[in-house]
Order: sequence, then C-alpha cells, then structure tokens
Amino acid sequence: MQIATVDPDSPLFGYVRPGYSIVSVNGESILDEIDFRYKVTDDRIDIRFADPKGTEFNFKFDEFVPGDLGLTFVSDKIRTCKNDCIFCFIVQQPQGLRRSLYTKDEDYRLSFTHGNFITLSNTTDEDIERIISQRLSPLYVSVHATDDKLRRCMLRNEKLAPIIPRLKYLGENGITIHSQAVLCPKINDGDQLSRTINELADLYPLVETLAVVPVGLTKYRDHLAKLRTYNKEEAGEIIGYVNSLQNGFKKKLGTRFVWPSDEFYVIADREFPPITAYEEMNQFENGIGMVREFINKFSRRRHQLKGVKSDKRALFVTGASAYPFMNSKIMPYLIDELKLNVELDIVHNRFWGHSVTISGLLTGQDLLRHARKHPGRFDVLVLPPNCLNNDNLFLDNLSLEQFRNALGKPVYVGQYDLAATIKDVFQ
Repeated sequence: MQIATVDPDSPLFGYVRPGYSIVSVNGESILDEIDFRYKVTDDRIDIRFADPKGTEFNFKFDEFVPGDLGLTFVSDKIRTCKNDCIFCFIVQQPQGLRRSLYTKDEDYRLSFTHGNFITLSNTTDEDIERIISQRLSPLYVSVHATDDKLRRCMLRNEKLAPIIPRLKYLGENGITIHSQAVLCPKINDGDQLSRTINELADLYPLVETLAVVPVGLTKYRDHLAKLRTYNKEEAGEIIGYVNSLQNGFKKKLGTRFVWPSDEFYVIADREFPPITAYEEMNQFENGIGMVREFINKFSRRRHQLKGVKSDKRALFVTGASAYPFMNSKIMPYLIDELKLNVELDIVHNRFWGHSVTISGLLTGQDLLRHARKHPGRFDVLVLPPNCLNNDNLFLDNLSLEQFRNALGKPVYVGQYDLAATIKDVFQ
C-alpha cells in the first residue's frame, strides 16, 4: 500500500516519504487502508515500510496511542460491479464524459466509508468474515427485491446468492444494514414491493432502514430493457402505500422503517413530510428527507437576511425536481418580504433527457445554453450547489472558469445553506 502524503505533524514525518509503501503491521500483511487503520489500534505496533527501491525497515511504537498517523494513501483499486442491471444508470450515458462516471463500483469498503450502495454480488465468504471481524458497519445494500428469482432477473445475474440469509447473517454478527429498492413500474412494485418491504422489516433491527427510490432513466437507452418512469398518479400511490405501512411499523417496531425518496413526492406533487417523520435521517444522502431539511434550514436562518438590500438582479437556476418547492417555499420570501430582484428558472436536461430532473446531473453546456438565452434578465447567475465536482468541473468536463468566460457575467455557485448564498450574492 503506497503512501501519498505524510503530514508534518505525523510522528513518521522525516522517516517515511510519499512513494514509500507499507509492507506489514505487527507481521501481518495489509489489504488496504481500512485494514491498516484497523491493525494500528494495538497498544504496541511494528510497521514495516519499504522505500521505492525496495529497501525495507521497521518503525516501532512501544506505547502507541491510537490516532491519526498523518498518512494518506494512493487510492485502492475499486471493486467493480459484474451485474448487468436492467436499470443501471452507468450504461445510460454517452461517450466522452469523465472516466469516473463510467465506474460501476461494487465495493463493500466504499459502502462502509462513503455510504455507497452495493448488491453484495461480488462479496465472497472471506469478505463477509472480514466485514464482521473488523466491524465495517453500517453497510448500504441495494436489495431491489427479496424474491431471489426476480432479483436475479433485475440484476441479470443468475449466480446471485439469496439475499435474505446473507443480510440476516451480517446482522446477527453485528453489522447494521441500510437497504434500498429502486422501483421499476410493473416489475418490482405492487405485490413484489409489499413482499420486499415486509420481509426486510421482519429482519429489523438487523436491517435498520429501507428506502424506495424511483428508477432513473436517460435518453440513451437504445437496445436496453424497456422501462418507463412513474407518473403522478402512480407516485402518489407509492407514497400512500408506504405511508400506510409506516404507521403499522411505528407501532410494532418503534420506527417507520421504510421511506419513499423525495423524488416520489416531486413526481406526485405532494407536500413533503415534517422533518420528524424522517427520524434519524439515516438515508439522507439517498434523497430521503433532503428537501425537507433544505426548506427547514432556510426557515431557521432566513432571519439573518433581514436588512439585505440590493438592486442587483440575480437569476437562480435549478433542475425540474427542485423548482416546485423552491418556487413555492423560498422565492416568495425573497421577492415579497425582502424585495430582492430574483428569479428562478428550470433548466431542462437536454444532455441526458428531460426525464433526468435533479440539478446534480445538469451539465455545464445545458446551464450555459439556458443562461445565454436571457442575458438581459440578470446581473449575476447563481448555479445549484451540486452541479460541480471538487475540481470545479461540470459533468461534461467544462470548467467553471470556461463557463464564466463564455457567459461574460458573474457566476456564483450556491451553497447548500441558501441563506448564506443569498447574503454572499447580494452583499
């Protein structure tokens, strides 16, 4: 395992350098970074290093206090998915995007460290025992259906092990599971959804939560399975059914257990539940309660905006999913109460197709094309906070600098704290 950086405050600084490798800890070989951090928790540790020429040496801690050794490592090779899911978003993309967008990760380590969902399809018995022994919990598991025949069909993998026994084994050995089902109309909803929810609820608290999420489809589906998205009526039925089960689970289990994703509420044009309905928010990053938290955070902090005054004209742009609640819950306060000169526009996703509605999948070219249509309406353009990666690149590799130069006007990338965004734009 190769070292990428050594912090100057590390006790190893000056002894090891970037490019050195870790050979073993206390005589045991190291699988990856998680394995290393697990094995350096003993009172006494003996780390064997190797320099780039292969010369090995040891560094011993006789009375080691577990903590951060100040090392970062070259990223491990990601385990990839061998399934061929009928709804896989990765295969619904055109060529020419950044390489990372084509990575179908199926890595239990990323599930533990980043909350990525996995199917457990390439997790060996040895992996399972490691997960248990090193307490890599919680894990996030895509179940989709507890009917194993249907699950194998949806994932197009006839070798999939039965999912319920595997979840039960992990749970009985101390691993908490957060699960999800990506719903495809007329495939794993209806009676199959009822079976999936109830069989997973029977495993509570081993399986702690379940999210139901609508399938996401792009326009790039030539020669792929014939699928469609949910309509307004169907989305409302899913919400109603799940809500009816929540009431029973709350009485029986002490938790609602299962939640529809925010996207179902957007499709159905329904009011979002109160924040308390989401309990511990364990599936926040999966779009469960994210909208309600966004609205509530703005409501809690909007008093900070009193006194903000400006003649500046700001155009906020967002995806079709976010537009309804932003237009009804946020904009009236900014326009009617604060008297700010703001507008909100939907940017439709021409790159992936109009059925892709979240702002995080808007490309630079779609955002730029929309802004260029209305140059006289605004002095500053405000982009959604999730449309850029950490490297200031849009999904289509357009840089923020290129975007600003092409538009010829100030461009501000919003924060997840909308009140802070407003203050920065207008002050």
